[in-house]
Amino acid sequence: MYKQRMQQKVDNIKTQKNIIVLAIETSCDETSIAVVKNGREVLSNVVSSQINIHKRFGGVVPEVASRNHTMAIVNVLDEALHQANLTIKQIDAIAVTYGAGLIGALMVGVNFAKGLAYINDLPLIAVNHIKGHIAASYLAFNELTPPFICLVTSGGHTAILKVDDYLNHTLIGTTLDDAVGEAYDKVARILGLGYPGGPAIDKLAKEGEPNIKFTSRDKLAKTFNFSYSGLKTAVINYAHKLKQKNIQLPINDICASFQVAAIDVLVEKAIKAAKIQKLKKIVLAGGVAANSYFRKRIDARCLEEGIQAYYPPRSMCTDNAAMIGSQAYYSLINGKDLADLNLTPKPNLPL
Repeated sequence: MYKQRMQQKVDNIKTQKNIIVLAIETSCDETSIAVVKNGREVLSNVVSSQINIHKRFGGVVPEVASRNHTMAIVNVLDEALHQANLTIKQIDAIAVTYGAGLIGALMVGVNFAKGLAYINDLPLIAVNHIKGHIAASYLAFNELTPPFICLVTSGGHTAILKVDDYLNHTLIGTTLDDAVGEAYDKVARILGLGYPGGPAIDKLAKEGEPNIKFTSRDKLAKTFNFSYSGLKTAVINYAHKLKQKNIQLPINDICASFQVAAIDVLVEKAIKAAKIQKLKKIVLAGGVAANSYFRKRIDARCLEEGIQAYYPPRSMCTDNAAMIGSQAYYSLINGKDLADLNLTPKPNLPL
């Protein structure tokens, strides 16, 4: 009954000039709620970060993340509505990340969203986290429309996608083992740089030289796939050998060399994919898109090839609810991804 009633509401909402979505994101260690207008305008985007909590553990502890989502989510909702200068009665739909992510963390957001939707008699839109990351650039660039090549780079995913339209994409290539963000964190840990590893490596790499060759060749050069386990292991072995010889690690040079090896392959394969698909737009999505070398490199190569590069501001690269609200808008106006009150979080979703 709920879903049938909401389908009628969605049909009415689609005819409105302005559509306001309240979105909830709790896939990992950020509790975020945002209010987004027409998929392109952020009215509020509140993020309660747990980074300082998880630093002491060297990474995200799922049970701790879930507990802190539960403690933070009501206050985050109140602040998001306050910043948007709206009440829940002025919201047209509720959106929530239902996967992929940590099951316990997702459960907090999904259950909260279901309760909010039911109590306020609002449609509930289920959003794929990766589609949310793609949509982050819609908020930053009003002129950006599909189709384009998207390079998804985060702690859990590394992939090249052809974004066909606002709802559909085609997988071109993906990692066969570690994600690039995961490799960053593991290398940072072995170098004693703490968590999260990406920003620390990016910072130190600026003071170093990429003069260490960790791998001889890309065994996947003829494909659009990636592998980061070999690069990660090579860095670990290099550091281990120097430690055994009581030689001080050239931390800055290791960071610079690792970063070039990790990023350049991403950029070159994305450029190649864009040329084969005859597309003139490449979008960066995910947390690693905040990396300064990544942005510099994609800008340079796209300029050489006559391709336009897009990447959201750094605050939109990491997990946030505004990107979820943007994607939900396009689902809503196309009558897709309407969920019922049996919505279940999914820790894994296919790319």
